[in-house]
Amino acid sequence: MPLYYAAGLPLPSFQNPAHHRFVYLRGMAAFNWNDSLNFLSKLTPRRVANMAKVWGSYHLSRLTGRAVQWGMPLSISFEPTTSCNLRCPECPSGLRAFTRPTGMLRKDFFRETIDQLAPHLSYLVFYFQGEPFLNPDFLNMVQYAAAKKIYTATSTNAHYLKDDVARRTVESGLDRLIISIDGTTQETYQQYRVGGRLDKVLEGAANIVKWKKELGNRTPFVVFQFLVVRHNEHQIEEVKRLGKEIGVDAVWLKTAQVYDYENDPNALIPTVGKYSRYRKNSNGVMEFKGNNQRHCWRLWHDPVITWDGAVVPCCFDKDAQHKLGHLQGQSFSEIWNSPTYREFRGKVLHSRSNVDICTNCSEGVKVWGD
Repeated sequence: MPLYYAAGLPLPSFQNPAHHRFVYLRGMAAFNWNDSLNFLSKLTPRRVANMAKVWGSYHLSRLTGRAVQWGMPLSISFEPTTSCNLRCPECPSGLRAFTRPTGMLRKDFFRETIDQLAPHLSYLVFYFQGEPFLNPDFLNMVQYAAAKKIYTATSTNAHYLKDDVARRTVESGLDRLIISIDGTTQETYQQYRVGGRLDKVLEGAANIVKWKKELGNRTPFVVFQFLVVRHNEHQIEEVKRLGKEIGVDAVWLKTAQVYDYENDPNALIPTVGKYSRYRKNSNGVMEFKGNNQRHCWRLWHDPVITWDGAVVPCCFDKDAQHKLGHLQGQSFSEIWNSPTYREFRGKVLHSRSNVDICTNCSEGVKVWGD
């Protein structure tokens, strides 16, 4: 069983459970043994057995065309908050475009849910929408999950990583910290990270690296994530140099999801085809490179829980339109094995093209290349 893919370990065509497809920059490590061994050290026989069950049920479902689910999730994403300090043009949180309410995940509710899932759960992402560090209890929740030997990860715009917060982050036991850096100059950075300051991002990253060294910690594994869009594609080599200068562990490229890609109103789609999820067809119309295969690994191993307890199928359901259950009235196990969840998996097995959140999704399809 390919545990690396199932667990989200760093491979050349890495797929993070909370995000979309990435690639490592040439010249930087495509595989980090410290990070991988850290993850493997947290596995238990029960978690490995759960992986086997889930992987087996997924492939049986693909083979038969019938939704079969064995085991519990390998990975889960928890949303600390929908609030954000920035206004990124393709982000519902940044645009304040949600129809669902904005709020903060409560640590007592989080602990109750994690207590249910911890025996089987291998990987926990503290991210869906919003900026995690805006939740005052965020690092306490990380510490709680880390104490249960669950691999933890989050993604941040790094504007709140002041010296004391950076130290607490390193001490919390967080295993992976993804820092969004979408430009190497303020002029370029602010075109997508509207309202953001590059100097704060670099200062925050440097603070984390400093405290890792001073405390003698190997974690968190620190990543510069570079969202490749038209106005910054010329800075790819520069962000690689900047990552080495700051001392982060890796620099990853990320393809941009553009909602109105036929028109691209914000002129985000890169000119270099290999950095884009989209291409022009023979009629000159922009189209998605994906082919909407009749399966999706995420639905068998990686659900999302919103700050207020709704369970949604994956990170592409940003506005939680496809609620499969709610933890206010059901246990997670009841939701995970419910007819509603099974029916949704069945829809995807029938045709992803008929599910709105799947039509602009790169899961399970190759998007790199011209």
